[in-house]
Amino acid sequence: MAFIEIDRLERSIGGNHILKGIDVALEKGGFLVLVGPSGCGKSTLLNAIAGLQPPTAGDIRIDGQSVLALHPSKRDIAMVFQSYALYPNMTVAQNIGFPLEMSGTPKAQREDEIRAVGKTLQIEHLLDRRPGQLSGGQRQRVAMARALVRKPRLFLFDEPLSNLDAKLRVEVRAEIKRLHQQTGATIIYVTHDQIEAMTLATQIVVMKDGVIQQSGTPAEIYNRPANMFVADFMGSPAMNMLPGQVAGDGRHMAPDAAPDRLLPLPFALRVGRRIVFGIRSENISAEGNGVEALDLPVEIVEPTGSDVFVWLRLGSAHLSARLPATSDPQLNENLRITMDISRAVIFDGESRERIDGAGH
Repeated sequence: MAFIEIDRLERSIGGNHILKGIDVALEKGGFLVLVGPSGCGKSTLLNAIAGLQPPTAGDIRIDGQSVLALHPSKRDIAMVFQSYALYPNMTVAQNIGFPLEMSGTPKAQREDEIRAVGKTLQIEHLLDRRPGQLSGGQRQRVAMARALVRKPRLFLFDEPLSNLDAKLRVEVRAEIKRLHQQTGATIIYVTHDQIEAMTLATQIVVMKDGVIQQSGTPAEIYNRPANMFVADFMGSPAMNMLPGQVAGDGRHMAPDAAPDRLLPLPFALRVGRRIVFGIRSENISAEGNGVEALDLPVEIVEPTGSDVFVWLRLGSAHLSARLPATSDPQLNENLRITMDISRAVIFDGESRERIDGAGH
């Protein structure tokens, strides 16, 4: 039995169905990330778990017990918001210790626990300051410490990094990862940032329009997306996708953008079937001269330091390739590329769902 079980959960306001039969299971100590575009229902789901927005139907069980009848304060859940929600007139130590003070924890024990959690999050030198004297990253650490000091059975994070600049996001993301590894806490985390999802999660749930599109490990979500929405949403840059139809011997496809070019397929399909060929940029190489090599003109070169992203034209379509930093592609010149076809993902042209192999 999973530690967190969300069973056929629905949430409607008027005639607007925000959550549509959500099923999620998370083991104790897991790190579940809910990811999707704005308005997909991920924050509504988090608020339902916290008890802030009751569901219309379904159930939420924690450690085998339904929590729907429990007041939010009785669910033993700590929530960290993107707005920090710190008391400006209190010191850092007072903000962190406030939940303990409300629960009647003796002062000496409070002080010990405040120092311990401050050390864990590397803010022990800030305990006498007030929130207005802290950076955004420091304030977010204080909000995390206030949640952590309670030792709840479940942590909920609602886009906690969205107010931070890029450098601070990386730093605080690492703190959250370290916190999970050190404490073994069970965490459910909401974000629209797929990089956060991939780096933090043990399990990812991708949502769209109140429906779960796919649930799995980061590797499963990235390498075997269930449909074209997941493939496009997860990954930066997005997966290259070329619509076309199966041609020749059934092991090649003719892309609509360049019907005179045949791309190899990882498995045989019915000739004439409409499909979409998907491949990640890192699975396109500028090495090799096999019979399947393509000579494509270079339209954009984007050095990033560790890599070079190259945008190539294939007929009326574009392909992105991720090349080593030592590469030196030249604008408007042809670049010979090969694709790792074993890493290609094929989608049905009508349903947009992934096709797993021959005969499908």
